[in-house]
Amino acid sequence: MDNTSGIHFEISERKILLRFFDLLSIGGSLYLVSTIFNFDYFLVNKEHWAWMLVLALYISVFGTVLELYDLQKSSRMETVVSTIILTTSVTVLFYLLTPFFTPSLPDNRLQIIYFYIAILLGLFVWRWAYITFISSPRFYKRVLLIGETSNIKSIVKAFNEADPNYVIVGYINCESDKKDAVKFTAVKEFSSKQIRKVIKDEGISEIVVASYNSENITPTIYSELMSLLEKGFPIKEYTQVYEDITYRVPVQFVGKDFYKYFPFSRNNKNKFYLAYRRLLDIILSVIGLAIGVLFLPLNLIGNALGNRGKLFYTQERVGKNGKPFTIYKYRSMVKNAESAGAVWASKNDSRVTPFGRFLRTSRLDEIPQFINILKGDMSLIGPRPERPVFVKELSQVIPFYETRHIVKPGLTGWAQVKARYGSSVDDSLLKLQYDLFYIKHRSFMLDINIVIKTLSTVIFFRGQ
Repeated sequence: MDNTSGIHFEISERKILLRFFDLLSIGGSLYLVSTIFNFDYFLVNKEHWAWMLVLALYISVFGTVLELYDLQKSSRMETVVSTIILTTSVTVLFYLLTPFFTPSLPDNRLQIIYFYIAILLGLFVWRWAYITFISSPRFYKRVLLIGETSNIKSIVKAFNEADPNYVIVGYINCESDKKDAVKFTAVKEFSSKQIRKVIKDEGISEIVVASYNSENITPTIYSELMSLLEKGFPIKEYTQVYEDITYRVPVQFVGKDFYKYFPFSRNNKNKFYLAYRRLLDIILSVIGLAIGVLFLPLNLIGNALGNRGKLFYTQERVGKNGKPFTIYKYRSMVKNAESAGAVWASKNDSRVTPFGRFLRTSRLDEIPQFINILKGDMSLIGPRPERPVFVKELSQVIPFYETRHIVKPGLTGWAQVKARYGSSVDDSLLKLQYDLFYIKHRSFMLDINIVIKTLSTVIFFRGQ
C-alpha cells in the first residue's frame, strides 16, 4: 500500500523552517529597503557578510530566549505578534550597541527606523505565510491510534497539548472484543476491520500503537499491521512518539521493562562531558555569587521589612545516589511555616510573604544554591532536589521516581523550564517525565537549550 497522504512537517522540520525563513525574509526585506530607499546603514552584499552573520546570530539567540520559535505561539497570529515586536526591538538595540561587530551608527537617525521596520516587516510577512499555509490543516499529520480505550484519553490530551499540527483522527480499540469495553467519545472509534478504509478515506499519515500490553492486540489487528508495515506504511510505538513530541518519558506506560525504555545517555559516564560540566558549574557559580553580592542590600532590606526573620533558609534535600545534603536559599516564607509538619508548596501559597513572592518569581531566592554547586552537592543543570519525606512518599506511588537520583540535582533543569510548579503527585509525575528525558538525552546542546529557556523563565517572571 502506498502512503498517499498529504505533506506534513515534523516538529524539528517546522523549527528549522521558522529559523531559516526568518533569516531569509529579513535579508530580503533589508535588501528591498536598501534598493527602494536611500538606506545604506546595512548593505546586503558579499563585502559585508560579517554584518549579516552577527544579525543572524542575534535574531537566533534573542528569538529563542523570547520564545519566537515556540511552536504553540508560532501557530497563532495573536500570540506571535508581541513576540515578533519584542525580538525585533531587542535585536536592533543590541545590534546598534555593538559597533565593533556591526556597522557604525549612521549620522541620519532615520536609517535606524528603516533598519527596524525592515526586520519587523520581514518577520511579519513570513510568519503570516507560516500560519496561513504551513500551520494550516492541509499540513497536519493525521494519525490513527490503536490501543486500549482506557489509555486513549490521556494520549489524546498529551498530543494535543504538545503539537497543534498532530491530529488524532480516531482510534481502534484493541480490546473491542470484550463485552465490558469502556467507550471513549472525544475522538471517533473505528472497527478493526476498517483500518485500510480509514487510512484511505481520512488521509492517515501514521498509525500509532498505544497498547500497554501487546497481548491485548487481537490476531486480526496484528496481521493487518504486519501487512501494512511490509508495504512501507509508517507504524510507530506510542512511547517513542510521545517522547519525540512532548520531550518527556511516559513512565506511566513503560511497565516493568526498565532497560528497554531507558537507555540512558552515555554522557552520564563520559569523563570529558562531566569535566566540562564541573568546570562550567564552578565558573557560573562564582559569577552567580558575585551577582548575588550586588543584590544583597536589596535582600537585606526586603527581608527586614517584608520577611522579618532570618535571611537564609536551610533544608535537607536528596542528592545524587540518594545521599542527603543541606540546601541553601533566601527565606521567602513566614516564620514557622511548617510547624505542623512538611507541606507541599503551592503556586499561590499563603505562607509566602510579599517580598518572598518577588524573590521566587525573579529566582533571586535560589542564588545561595550556587554555594551548593561549588561544594559539589548540586550542578547547574539537573532534576530539582526534593525533600526526603516527599521522595519517600512519591517513590511509593510513581514508578521509577528514584531514577532521577542517578545524576546530581540542579539549580535549573528540563522539568523546571517545561512544567509548572510541582504541588501535587500529578505535578511530580509530569516533572519526573521531563527529568527522565533529560537523563536519557543529556548532552551539551540540551544543556544550552535549558540555559536559554531558563533565561526566558526569568525574563517573563515565571518562577514560583
